[in-house]
Amino acid sequence: MLNKVPQITLIFWVIKVLSTTVGETVADFLNDRMGFGLGMTSIVMSVLFLIALAVQLTRNRYIPAIYWTVVVLVSVVGTLISDNLVDNLGISLQTTTIAFSIALAIVFFTWWRSERNLSVHSIRTTKRELFYWGAILFTFALGTSAGDLLGEASGLGYGASALVFAALIAITALTYYVFKINGVLAFWIVYVLTRPLGASMGDLLSQTPQDGGIGLGTTFTSAIFLLVIASLVIYLTITHKDFIAEPD
Repeated sequence: MLNKVPQITLIFWVIKVLSTTVGETVADFLNDRMGFGLGMTSIVMSVLFLIALAVQLTRNRYIPAIYWTVVVLVSVVGTLISDNLVDNLGISLQTTTIAFSIALAIVFFTWWRSERNLSVHSIRTTKRELFYWGAILFTFALGTSAGDLLGEASGLGYGASALVFAALIAITALTYYVFKINGVLAFWIVYVLTRPLGASMGDLLSQTPQDGGIGLGTTFTSAIFLLVIASLVIYLTITHKDFIAEPD
């Protein structure tokens, strides 16, 4: 099996942030605008995610269209997991943030105990890939809860929240490039932080001015971001810019 994930490039992070934004706006679009409700939206998106993940797991190499489809869908599902716990079960955002942090730590610990390696440059077995996607699912759920906790429960607002998470990402990048902190640690910190950054951006663009947003709506925001994601994925498919070179 060849490496199943892309090289970490600037385009990777651009698509990741756009995917997290789509995860927020699509969930809101299906839940509110389409009238699916939180329960039906969760069922539909979970089924689509599992189908896409099954296709991804059966491939023996990285295929941009399949990989990024899974990322977009897992971003929606991660959002819905957090929303169901908070809105349907009444669990506080503080509690879900702590719970998802613990769950993510358990995934990382189990992954490390099994593989002795958390690197995203060596996802070449099904076991490692399952750990990888499990970690990603909890980063999206954690990012949703943490983003909502800062942006809504604290009253900070979407724009200010986006700036806070952008600043934290910049600090992490600085410590990586200047102080040479562990690259795997830096990657996963930024991966978690890009989720609330994207969610805050999505809410800022889509929500009404009365709710603290610009008012573009979930339909327009989702459509534009999906178009940009599709364009970038097509570019990567043609150019192979993010393919990890395999040893001879």
